[in-house]
Amino acid sequence: MDNMILGRYIPGDSIIHRLDPRSKLLGMILLIVISFWANNPLTNVILFTVSGVFILLSKIPLTFFIKGLQSMFFLIAFTTIFQLFFITGGEVLYEIGFIKITTYGLEQAGIIFCRFVLIIIFSTLLTLTTMPLSLATAVESLLGPLKRFKVPVHEIGLMLSMSLRFVPTLMDDTIRIMNAQKARGVDFGEGNIVQKVKAMIPILIPLFATSLKRADSLATAMEARGYQGGHGRSQYRQLSWMRKDSVALVLVGILGLVLFLLKS
Repeated sequence: MDNMILGRYIPGDSIIHRLDPRSKLLGMILLIVISFWANNPLTNVILFTVSGVFILLSKIPLTFFIKGLQSMFFLIAFTTIFQLFFITGGEVLYEIGFIKITTYGLEQAGIIFCRFVLIIIFSTLLTLTTMPLSLATAVESLLGPLKRFKVPVHEIGLMLSMSLRFVPTLMDDTIRIMNAQKARGVDFGEGNIVQKVKAMIPILIPLFATSLKRADSLATAMEARGYQGGHGRSQYRQLSWMRKDSVALVLVGILGLVLFLLKS
């Protein structure tokens, strides 16, 4: 739980921090799409090099990105191992029973591993350099044209903002409840997988209860302040699209074109 950094913002004055949140959000979406085109060693080396440059430009310590990868370790490991052992094709390198490790399976496992790592790095870079409220405002702004089709754009942005805001709070509550249960003698590391799942019940029940209480308090506070939805509401933080935002998106587009031409 200590490795969960989703929703955490690291204040800074780097060039990436100063970009408009809309350009960062669009850039991250483009980079995630581009990462699916990286299907050979050359394209993956290019993308990892670019991600390293982004990390340096953000001036955020590498440890934060490592924590982001650690929080997704089991998902990455499970998907990679599944690709390695159960994807057939190519020359058989090792075989035991129904499990085969082939050259094609090894290649696909490497591609999936790199893809997961890149997506996590790009999404972590976005959340660490963008305030949750600014990110929600960016989503609301980008979805603005959908208002013509009666899509509740403001409510979507509000839900996103509150979700990102309370993710660290929920993680802190989880750690607090786990420590309290450990003090009462609960051991979360012993037993088989079934016993470990059962040991999580003393965490989930109080966490669910505190989440409901917090949601009720938040709703009461919003009603007390006269919240009536997005109609006619102004924004305290005004977004400003500048030349550097356009340049950043153009560079990401050029990167995508290069990788599209180099993909297998």
